[in-house]
Amino acid sequence: MTVIHRLAKLHGLVLFGWLLVACDTIPTVGGGGGPSIDTTRAVTVALLLPRGSGDAREDSLAQSLENAARLAIADLKGVKINLKVYATGGNPSTAASVATQAVNDGAKIILGPVFAQAANAAGVAVANSNVNVLSFSNNTDIAGGNVFVLGNTFENTANRLARFAVSQGRRNIYIVNGQDPAEAKGRAAISAAVGRAGGSVAGATGFELSQNGIVQAMTQISSGVKSSGADAVFLTSGTAGALPILTQLMPDNGIDPAVTKYIGLQRWDIPPAARELPPLQGGWFALPAPQLTEGFRARYSAQYGSPPNPIAGLAYDGIAAVGALIAAGRRDALTKNALTQAKGFSGVNGVFRLRSDGTNERGLAIATIVDNQVKIIEPAPRSFGGAGF
Repeated sequence: MTVIHRLAKLHGLVLFGWLLVACDTIPTVGGGGGPSIDTTRAVTVALLLPRGSGDAREDSLAQSLENAARLAIADLKGVKINLKVYATGGNPSTAASVATQAVNDGAKIILGPVFAQAANAAGVAVANSNVNVLSFSNNTDIAGGNVFVLGNTFENTANRLARFAVSQGRRNIYIVNGQDPAEAKGRAAISAAVGRAGGSVAGATGFELSQNGIVQAMTQISSGVKSSGADAVFLTSGTAGALPILTQLMPDNGIDPAVTKYIGLQRWDIPPAARELPPLQGGWFALPAPQLTEGFRARYSAQYGSPPNPIAGLAYDGIAAVGALIAAGRRDALTKNALTQAKGFSGVNGVFRLRSDGTNERGLAIATIVDNQVKIIEPAPRSFGGAGF
């Protein structure tokens, strides 16, 4: 069994989470203004979940998201939310149907769905109803109009890491990516982020997503890094994909991580076994504020008897944002202008804000791995406008 397969088997949820980025999408159309609400009465919020597909993992994810949303509602003070839950089966046409049903049932805003195509379909279905959709996807292709993505995006992570790398003198950055739509998006995000941060893209090499493809591309990757004088390699692959074998072969091919810093677009601390990979020691990656996420994990586990799905915090964050806006007492609390307030919101993953183009910004910490343990190099920002943004 290869290193890739061992890690994938250890943590199927990483593979599952990858689907959030990798699915194809169609453009979102429609408005994105928002309804008028009566904040003195319970506000109906729809929660669209991938329940009923027949896939046990999706049902488990759905339950975890619902639990997190109900935990958030219980934490609200002085705000009444009438949560109505709808099953999409992970299917775009069903998502569109139940989104329409939710609006007919009085929903003033929709949280979910998870998968990009389903979220896009839900947004299109209710665009003319003046209802906004806060999806749990991280695919920015569907963002815009009345659809927002709550998931942490490649663009957001790339921006954070590129700024940090340049601040540490790593200005000449080489990009290595797998040849699929998701990692291609990652490559584009890194390239743009490096430019914005004041660095230079030293070069880029793609590889076929197979063990043989990685081996065949290694000579080109090695020669590209060396000839360009790159002082960092930015990798789009994750621990459940090509990252383990890539980072195993790179040092053997003359790319010394002690000289050329390894940077990861995806998290290197999930699953825990990934932290034992020697080439990842000392590299850089980004993650949400650890104290907050661990606090949420502990509270959730105490309440429900098991840990939350890695993306369950997005449901909590969505309810927290809606609750904060309703608490202000404004009838336009759920309009696009209100949702995109500059000061943003505080959630269990840290500070975040929604942008007018439907994307988001999230405060992330910079981390490394030392002796198989995660170490925070630079903490996540606690507000917008400070260090880290």
